[in-house]
Amino acid sequence: MSLRLLIVDDEQLAIDRLQELLSALDNVTVVGTANNARAAKAAIAELCPDLVLLDIQMPGGSGMALAADLPAERRPEIAFVTAFENFAPDAFAVDAIDYLLKPVRFDRLRQAIVRAQRRKDLVAAAQRGEAQAEEASRFVREIWVTMRDGQVRVDVAMIDWIEAAKDYVLLHTATRSYLHRMSMNALEDMLDPKELMRVHRSAFVRPARVNKLERPGKGSVNLVLCDGVSVQVGPSYVKEVLRAIGPEAA
Repeated sequence: MSLRLLIVDDEQLAIDRLQELLSALDNVTVVGTANNARAAKAAIAELCPDLVLLDIQMPGGSGMALAADLPAERRPEIAFVTAFENFAPDAFAVDAIDYLLKPVRFDRLRQAIVRAQRRKDLVAAAQRGEAQAEEASRFVREIWVTMRDGQVRVDVAMIDWIEAAKDYVLLHTATRSYLHRMSMNALEDMLDPKELMRVHRSAFVRPARVNKLERPGKGSVNLVLCDGVSVQVGPSYVKEVLRAIGPEAA
């Protein structure tokens, strides 16, 4: 995905120089320019750039102050571009990814771009991880089954397959089965389909426990589990089940 850049400098020649250098880089798009801090703040809010190449000393406001005032939740990456070395400590105090001295060298600019892209990728990966964790938290990790003398906790990760038994379900593990009063539809809302997917209106199966796929004929499909149990796939579930098990099965 292209990195979106905003260039902020009060000298048009400096902006033109940066645009010329950036034109030699792939996956970079200059979405706008600004020549003072006020215009830059408005452009950041409107354009949502990934990276701002920001001059420090400008009429009407300091680039350093602008960077410090940006709200953390919507803050783009900042690479300062300046003719002065003495601002470097302040630049990194506001978490700038780089500090480029004018006249900007191509290799240093490219390094700043690479750093910005890496940080963008890390943020995206972290957000995906949070979303996946939030999604996973919707599903139960254990089922408490009522027994004659109390209740027992059944770890969902230990269940190989589930079958309907009138008003009950049978939770089958490698060592024993548990009878639990619950509907199949209620279970479907509780279980992660990546772990236990519904393959029939009367059955769930753990895809990782499928050892063999049989096609008895007329489009019917059976799943043979590692312990030899055969589970029929309902006609309306066949396409999704084959996709989940793998392309070689389809």
